[in-house]
Amino acid sequence: MSELDESAELSARIDTTVAHPARRQNYWLGGKDNFAADRESGDAIAAAFPTVRTAVIENRRFMRRAVSYLANEVGIDQFLDIGTGIPTSPNVHEIAQEAVPEVRVVYVDNDPIVLVHARALLTSGPDSVTAYIDADVREPGKILDHPELLRTLDFSRPIALVLTAVLHFVSDEYDPYGIVARLVDALPAGSYLVMSHATNDFLTEEEAAAIAAGRYGPFFGRSEAEFTRFFEGMELVEPGIVSVAEWRAEDEVQPRPTPAEAYTYCAVARVR
Repeated sequence: MSELDESAELSARIDTTVAHPARRQNYWLGGKDNFAADRESGDAIAAAFPTVRTAVIENRRFMRRAVSYLANEVGIDQFLDIGTGIPTSPNVHEIAQEAVPEVRVVYVDNDPIVLVHARALLTSGPDSVTAYIDADVREPGKILDHPELLRTLDFSRPIALVLTAVLHFVSDEYDPYGIVARLVDALPAGSYLVMSHATNDFLTEEEAAAIAAGRYGPFFGRSEAEFTRFFEGMELVEPGIVSVAEWRAEDEVQPRPTPAEAYTYCAVARVR
C-alpha cells in the first residue's frame, strides 16, 4: 500500500463525531488536535469531575519523572509505550534521549489520528530510533509479534514498558491483568513497568454509579488493591504505589494536588 493510500485509509477511520479518549485528553492538556465531540465530552466530564484536568496533567508529569528516573538513574535505553495518545512534547523519547542519546522507543496506539500525528511529531535525535505501531493494548500478542517492534527493540536487554492512563479503558472482559502479565513476561529480567491507572476510591457513590453506567463512555476505575495486583511478582521502586501527584515529586511546584484531586494511582516496578 502506498503512503497516499494508507493516509486515505487512516482518514476514513477517523470519526470526528464521536469523542475519543486520546483527543479528549489532548483537549484537557490544552492541545489543538481535537474536535467538537471531544470538547463537548471533555467539558461534560469536567463539569461532573472538576479536577479532571489536574488528573491528566499530573499523569503526564508522573510519566516524565518516571522516564527520566529510568534513563538517568537506571540507564534504561529502550522503552515500549503502549497507549501513547496524541504526541505531547516532551514525550518519552525526548525525555530519555537527554540522558541516553541512543535511546530506542516504540510507541503503540490504536487511534488513526494518533498515527497521523506520530509520523509528523515523533522524530528522534541522530543517534536514537523511534517507531510507531498501530495496535490495540487488548491484543498484546499482535504487539509483541509486530516486525517493527522486533526490529527496534532488543529483547535480550532491559526494556521499560510504559502503560500510563490506558488500562482504565479496558474492561474486565478483556482480562487487563492477563494483558499486563503477557507483556511483562515477554520482557527480560531487569526490565521495568511504569504504570498509572485512574481510581474510583475517592468518588462518591453517585459519581461511581454514573461512571459504571457508562454516562461518560467506557471507563473502569480500579481500587488501590486492584491496581496493586498488576505488580505481583515485581519489585516496586520507592515510594511504591502512590498518587501520580506524589511519585518522586519533591521538585514539582508545591503544594501538590491531593490524591483525591488527581484520583490516579501509579508505580514503577522492576521485573525480576
